[in-house]
This record gives sequence, structure tokens and C-alpha cells, in this order.
Amino acid sequence: MTGKSAVERLWDVNQDAEIWWDSSPLVFANWRKKLIDGAEDKEEMAARIDRMYHPESAPTDNLFRGVTTNPPLSFAAVQNDPEYWGGWVDRYARENKCTEVETVFWETYKEIVKRGAETYMPMFNASGGKLGFISGQTDPRIRHDVDKMVAQGLELHALSPNVMVKAPGTAEGYEALRILTSKGIATNNTLSFIIPQFVACMDAVVAGLKEAREQGVDLSAWRSVITAMSARYGTLGDLAKDAEAAGVELSEEEIRWAEIAIFKKACKLTGERDDYPGKMLLCSMRCSPIIDGKPRSWHIEKAAGADVVFTCPPPYLEEMLTQLDHVEFENEIDNPIPAEVMDKLMKLPYFARGYAEDGYSAEEFNSHPALVETAKQFSAATQKMVDFVGERIKRLSTVA
Repeated sequence: MTGKSAVERLWDVNQDAEIWWDSSPLVFANWRKKLIDGAEDKEEMAARIDRMYHPESAPTDNLFRGVTTNPPLSFAAVQNDPEYWGGWVDRYARENKCTEVETVFWETYKEIVKRGAETYMPMFNASGGKLGFISGQTDPRIRHDVDKMVAQGLELHALSPNVMVKAPGTAEGYEALRILTSKGIATNNTLSFIIPQFVACMDAVVAGLKEAREQGVDLSAWRSVITAMSARYGTLGDLAKDAEAAGVELSEEEIRWAEIAIFKKACKLTGERDDYPGKMLLCSMRCSPIIDGKPRSWHIEKAAGADVVFTCPPPYLEEMLTQLDHVEFENEIDNPIPAEVMDKLMKLPYFARGYAEDGYSAEEFNSHPALVETAKQFSAATQKMVDFVGERIKRLSTVA
């Protein structure tokens, strides 16, 4: 393990691309320590991590250029230091005489987002408001309520100018994204998997920008990214179900190709839209498939060279730092999907509809199986944080 890591070599292919940390910044120090402690070459591991992000480095010298979070990832910050956050909940409840669990949960979540945003404000300032954003997500349990999502988005953005609001790829979510954009608020479209959602997001953002410009809204620190939840599309939806129904056998490689095909087309479409000044964001990557006995990560290999955001959670970053030294990155974003693979995939309605720009109506987004399952997981994780807060408030009332 010497020289540049896979993270650095990916970025070298196109340095307009951005690498983001996909977790709360509050867990970074413990993650760094754990990874270094477990490494054979501790000095080299420390050097690799510190080139990605070090708080004492000049802000734009760090490879990380932003952060994505959500309620489950923010709960990881609570789990990272439960004693501290338990005390914070106790103090907030006492000082504000508030025992409403959902209210205290939301205030706790906002505090975690706010503190994470503070760590990246030097980068935000040094870049003139172009880098150093942190995504704070609206509660996944309210993904069908426009008014509540907008209200939460306004609260999140008010925490710090570098808070980018994450809103879901539901029909209602795109209306919320339009409204937030019209107010000059940076946004990240999450719970999005398919081309029709990406098109809907671009349309919503373009409409919001038009309204913002007409109203003279300051857009100097505004950004938009559209998240493609790559592996979740292939593993949580109906790809395998449709393949079985059609008598088509899909290999692990072909499942990865399905996810990659959608992302490549998304990059092409965003590049062709002169009226949409945003980027695609790739998340939910995997170290997959295994080729000649060695792990690969086709999600990033086949997207190398794209001017996009790659947001990497700690477990995936660990794999990139330790398992992908043998991988060479080249500009592959414009390379086509193998014709025989596309022919097979286009036989499956789940893929064919998701690949077509008009394959789903906005109302159908809400029932897309990958969205439904991911939202269910996010909501369950959010509830765990609510339950943590609830237990603290219950304890307070017992003591009182």
C-alpha cells in the first residue's frame, strides 16, 4: 500500500469532479483513528487519509470538497458519542421545557447538521461559496408533504449558508425542490434512481431558477446536485424479479452494468441541458464485481472522467483505501455499455422504463420499488434516533 490511493487516482482522471464524505463530519476523527490503528502501514494509511481531509490543511488542498448526510447518517454521529448527545438532549429538554419527542429529535438533528457545516465553512468561504457544502435532509417520513419539506428545508438552510437541502425524488419532493430553488437555496435530490426522476429534477430546478431570477434572488452561493443511488437501484428494486419473469439470467456484472447505464445516460442528459447548471452525484457504490479473483468497483471505474460528485461513505472509502490499489482509472464515462448487455437489459420493463426519459410519470415515482424500500430503511433509521431521544426524555420525567 504505497503511493496514491484509488480515491486520488479516480480524481486525477478529471479534477473538475468532486469527492465528498458521505457521513457526518463529526464521526470522521474516530473513523480515521480506527482505520489507522488497524492498518499494517500506519504511516501510509494516515498519509492517505490526511490527503483526503485534514482540518489543518488549506481548505482547498483537501480532496474532500463537500459532505452528504441524512437522518440515519446523523444518528451515526449520536452512536459515535452517545454519552455526549444524551447529555445534549437532556440539556435542551430542560432549558426549553420541552418534552415533545419529535421536536427534540428535530432540534438534535439540526444541531448535528450545524456542527458538521461549521467544519466545512472554511472551504465554503475559501471557494467563494462553490465548495464545502453539507447536505442536510428533510425527514424521510414526510416525503409526500410539500409544505413540511419546504419548512424543514428553510430551517436546515438557516443553520449555515453552506447547508444544502436534500429532498426526495417523490412527486411532492420535486415541487419542494422547485420552491427551495426559487429561494436561492442549494439542493440535493435524494431517493432518486431513474432517468425520469433526474429529468423531473432538472425541470424543477430550472423552473425554480427562473422564478429566483425574476425576483432578484441572490444565487451566488447556490448549487444543485442530483443523486443517483446506484447499487440500491439494482438490488432493492424489481430488476431481479423482472429478469426471473422474463427467463433472463443476470450476472453480478450485468446488474452493475444496468446501474452504470442509467448513470452514464444521466451524465449525458445533464451535459446537454444548457439551462441546468448542476451536477450528477453518484452514491451507493459497491466494490463489485470480482474480476480474476480481485475486487473491482465498476461504479467508479466506468464513471471515471465524468464531471460529477462521488460521495463515499466510510465503509466504501475503507475499501477504496485498502482493496483497489490494483485498479487503473481511465476516462470511461463516454464508453458505451456492451451491446449484448443492453439488449438483455432492455427486455426487462424495470430497466427499460427507468432508462427512458418518459418511462414514469411523477405520480409513479412514489411507488417505485427502490424508492419505497430505501425510504422505508431511512425512515426506520430515523425512528431509531427518535427513540434515542424518547428514552432520554422518559428518563428525565422519571427522575423529575
